[in-house]
Amino acid sequence: MTTTKANAWRNPFIYLLAFTSGFSIMGIELLAGRILAPFFGSSVHIWGSIITVFMLSLSLGYLLGGKLSTKSASLARYGLIFIIASITILPIVTSSQWLMETVFLAIEDSRYGSLVAATCLFFIPTIFLGMLSPYSVRLLVTTSNESGQVAGKLYFVSTLGSALGTIITSFYFVLWFDVDTIIISFSLLLGMLGLIAVAVSKLTVTSKITASQEGVNHA
Repeated sequence: MTTTKANAWRNPFIYLLAFTSGFSIMGIELLAGRILAPFFGSSVHIWGSIITVFMLSLSLGYLLGGKLSTKSASLARYGLIFIIASITILPIVTSSQWLMETVFLAIEDSRYGSLVAATCLFFIPTIFLGMLSPYSVRLLVTTSNESGQVAGKLYFVSTLGSALGTIITSFYFVLWFDVDTIIISFSLLLGMLGLIAVAVSKLTVTSKITASQEGVNHA
């Protein structure tokens, strides 16, 4: 892969990653209602707990992602965030049953029980998913003049992913698959894209080194 080809694919790939993260966030948020419902019901205060947890964790993720992006931002580190996010999603499947039972028995009020349960299951993975948007902007922006345009385009792509994640998960996925299968699929997808990002980053670095050496040799 030449440097030109690597650079040509880099930005569209980052937009694809941003789209996928938005898709996954909303898909998981919708499934949170399914996971909590058997123990706490599906009334408005249950969804209030879920939305509150996701909003707080995303806001913290935006803050941390923006701060992290100022320190030698790279596609490899970006991919690593995807990999970590995919790993933190898995406990939603492995721990949800006993955690719901424990919280349900410990806290009588379903409002606070659902808030605690949603925090335990979704707070950490959603923080890492939230880190992806500001980090994406940092990777895409090359000059200060284009920062607004790039940010707008990126949030358009990410929000479009969120919209499609919402409707596809609620209209189709929940009819075709069980909740655990969908969650695991989101985890595997994010992890796979993270590994690809790390691999692409290494190929890009290698191609730059090769091109530099060829330039020296020709000189």
